[in-house]
Amino acid sequence: MRRQSFYRYLMSLRDPNKHDEITQFANDAFYDQGFPKQTDDYHEVSDYLEMNASYLPSMSIFDQVWQGYTDKMDN
Repeated sequence: MRRQSFYRYLMSLRDPNKHDEITQFANDAFYDQGFPKQTDDYHEVSDYLEMNASYLPSMSIFDQVWQGYTDKMDN
């Protein structure tokens, strides 16, 4: 069984009432029409964000979320 996409996991972190960096990343990615929504590949998502996601102030935020994603998917 294939694990859920990173985007789907990221969308579970959305919250209009919270304003921390991770929640803001999720909220902003929701409006990003080009976000790679079907993949679970780190490099594909990372490359996309580095080239296209001006809304993400630091790739370390992505790395934190990716770690949470892999922790959840590996359990």
